[in-house]
Amino acid sequence: MAQAVVLSDTDSTEDLEEGQASLSDMAVSLEKDSTSDVISLGSVEEITSPNRDHIVHEVIKNQRSIEEICICCGSFKVHTQHPLFHGGICSLCTENFLETFFLYDDDGLQSYCTICCSGKILLMCDEPTCNRGYCFKCLDVLVSPGTAEKVKAMNTWLCFMCLPLSSHGLLQKKQRWRTKLKCFYDQESENHFKIYRPVPAWDRKPISILSLFDNITPEMKSIGFLDSSLGNGRLKYLHDVTNILRMNVKEWGPFDFIFGSTPPVGNSYDHPPAWYFYQYYQILQYGKPLENSERPFFWMFVDNLVLTEEDRDTASRFFKTEAVTVHREHGETIQNAVIIWSNIPSVKSKYSLSDLNVDLHLLAKNIIRKRILSQQPATLVKKFFLPLKEYFKCFS
Repeated sequence: MAQAVVLSDTDSTEDLEEGQASLSDMAVSLEKDSTSDVISLGSVEEITSPNRDHIVHEVIKNQRSIEEICICCGSFKVHTQHPLFHGGICSLCTENFLETFFLYDDDGLQSYCTICCSGKILLMCDEPTCNRGYCFKCLDVLVSPGTAEKVKAMNTWLCFMCLPLSSHGLLQKKQRWRTKLKCFYDQESENHFKIYRPVPAWDRKPISILSLFDNITPEMKSIGFLDSSLGNGRLKYLHDVTNILRMNVKEWGPFDFIFGSTPPVGNSYDHPPAWYFYQYYQILQYGKPLENSERPFFWMFVDNLVLTEEDRDTASRFFKTEAVTVHREHGETIQNAVIIWSNIPSVKSKYSLSDLNVDLHLLAKNIIRKRILSQQPATLVKKFFLPLKEYFKCFS
């Protein structure tokens, strides 16, 4: 990971001018490259596979609009427009973007490049409220050659989403990109929940959480949503909800996130397993905003392998979404697995899910038989809380 530089407006302008000059030089060098397998004179339509190295040539020399090129891979088969930056995006990259944009690593930083949603090594923004990263390829192709190494050598660096200037080489940030990102998901995502418009850092408020049957205070504190200071996020934990009424939830709220779970497998519990789901669902109806509300509101229910298959099918009907499975293993031993229903964007990503082809009922029995200490559900799903940073204030 690179450290970064807070660029002043003057520095940013100078870098931009250097980038534009480099683009012309790069286009000329591409045209002179006789060792390339690609015909570099005229259009590069004859490229047999997408190649971003020729984006500059097409835009600068052939005067092709960048909206006609996928800025993620270089393909000319544009499906729609990139939601964050000016430029096209092909169907394959659209699917990849939808699957990965809201994924975060355990360190709380974005897992994939903000532009192409790929990249193995990312240069991370040093703005405290920003968690975004950019791959070397995107910086060198879309900004100017050598940009990645320059950024890597900096002490601090503000990324293209944070800098006031919107244009850096061919990379031009869209105005109102948060609204465009929501529209992108609404229009292109068939298997995802609708997303809420991300909230600018300066408008984010502390989160208000209702946690049922499992206290997720440690997880939310470690991420930075809760702080010991008054007013810095709040969490209300309820273990017994038997006599909770709608008026109680309204009085305690409004809540931004309602979490609930069954007890961990192997532990004793006071009620039949399905009771925890039904009670959670009822309180969720009490606490969620009206259907047409644009206020960001999230929910998650976790089954720690105690519901029956019939109960899980019922839960999916009630929540109007299919459950996903996540597991944790140590060596060849599966320590625990959980079943999740949620409207948090990252939960539905195929990159987050477990490739777990086992009988969950037998797995639960095996965990109990081997006396494996089953972790609390929140420990396994903590990473799915991280996208909430796009909507609520963090304190660390």
